[in-house]
Amino acid sequence: MKYLFQILLCITLIMGAIVPRPVGAFESEKQTFQTAQLVNDTGVNRIDNRVIRLREYLKAHNSPMADSASRFVQDADSFGLDWKLVVAISGNESYFGWYIPENSFNGWGWGVWTGTSYGHNFQNWEEGITTVSEGIKHDYIDKGFITIDQIGQKYAADPAWSWKVKHFMEDIEAFVPYKKNEGLLAFSL
Repeated sequence: MKYLFQILLCITLIMGAIVPRPVGAFESEKQTFQTAQLVNDTGVNRIDNRVIRLREYLKAHNSPMADSASRFVQDADSFGLDWKLVVAISGNESYFGWYIPENSFNGWGWGVWTGTSYGHNFQNWEEGITTVSEGIKHDYIDKGFITIDQIGQKYAADPAWSWKVKHFMEDIEAFVPYKKNEGLLAFSL
């Protein structure tokens, strides 16, 4: 297991060096989180379309969270998380907000460990997204649970939890928005 982790870490580091990553955004576009002009490490400008992609992905699943796509991306960036992680957890726990305790806005099963049968109630999706993102950062990542498998061991009793979350993350990453009669949305991935 130790060697598998070392191999995965090496692959991650190599991919991080090969795949350009965004390093900055124009201030005016940071405020809306709709799209941002980014500069990758090659100095070439490209469009950050994560919010658009995520909104369209959630709409394709008829998710009540679709209008909160910008909050998912904003909070992921604020807390240093993969932008797909908290969304993918909601996909696993509630099918993106479809199956939740009534009026709880808790699509993550957050707080069930406190002894309540339903976990925390949030005022809206945005509050839930921020609370869960902050909790993942402080209660998991900062305490050494840095892989999805490690997070899953603490987060859920379901041994397939991490596999399901990874599945949704991969599905979100591979998603290409499509609109009827218009074809593929025009933006670079």
